[in-house]
Amino acid sequence: MVLTGALFLSACSHNTLPPFTATGYVADQGVVRIWRKDGGDGSVHMLTAFSPYRNGVTSTSEYRWQGEALTLIEQNIQGKSPEHIKVRFDDRGELSFMQREVNGQKQQLSNEQIALYHYQATRTKATSEALRIGKVLLRQGRWQPDGTVTTCEGETLKPNLDREALSHIERRQSHSSLAVSIAWLEAPEGSQLLLVANENFCAWQPKPDDF
Repeated sequence: MVLTGALFLSACSHNTLPPFTATGYVADQGVVRIWRKDGGDGSVHMLTAFSPYRNGVTSTSEYRWQGEALTLIEQNIQGKSPEHIKVRFDDRGELSFMQREVNGQKQQLSNEQIALYHYQATRTKATSEALRIGKVLLRQGRWQPDGTVTTCEGETLKPNLDREALSHIERRQSHSSLAVSIAWLEAPEGSQLLLVANENFCAWQPKPDDF
């Protein structure tokens, strides 16, 4: 619902957007978080993290554009069979490097696979644009006993989450000796809980200055 609202807003809003943004949405099989930085030279750098609801670990994808040209796709999938994919394109959009590594074994990618990765990158960029215009903001941080969150930026916030979401956080916290991390979305339409985990999200969240 949040994504649908953001896509609608994208058709009627032309506000100036900040150069660095964090957003996300709920997908069919899990949660997607997106960090994006737009450079003054027309460059775009994006990092996405997909966290499945079940039977899996978080995978990350990194994309770079120069103008409208996609120049880099890099994916990392952790787990029992770690997988790393890297594809580079030159300034004319021609393939200049490709490699897939599974369990330490290097493989080549087919043209169909590269086309699929390219399509996914383009779709992710468009989704990010719509979510940013719709003012759908991602927040992350550590849950505190008083119901506040110490965000990765060092702020203290109290998420405007519904009772069901708060109960879910409290149940997870009751089974952890350390403060759990939570990720949630804030938008004009309301707030939505994305993730609760023992993992420290702030340990790897991108920072504007070095992203």
